[in-house]
Amino acid sequence: MNRKETSEETREQLRQSELKNNPTGSLHDGLNRESNGNLNDLSGGMGWKGTGILILVLFFGYILYNLIF
Repeated sequence: MNRKETSEETREQLRQSELKNNPTGSLHDGLNRESNGNLNDLSGGMGWKGTGILILVLFFGYILYNLIF
């Protein structure tokens, strides 16, 4: 019983193969991850509901900031 891969699984396999083929690049990314950030990992881990809530919080935070300052 073969099941079709989802696009998320395909992206993860491509990312893993790239990390395996380019170890110095992954070392550089690991050292600089905190300064660059990775929005894809953030939103991919939360799902669509969490991403929507994050967008709403940022939007209302921006409005509140503009009202105060």
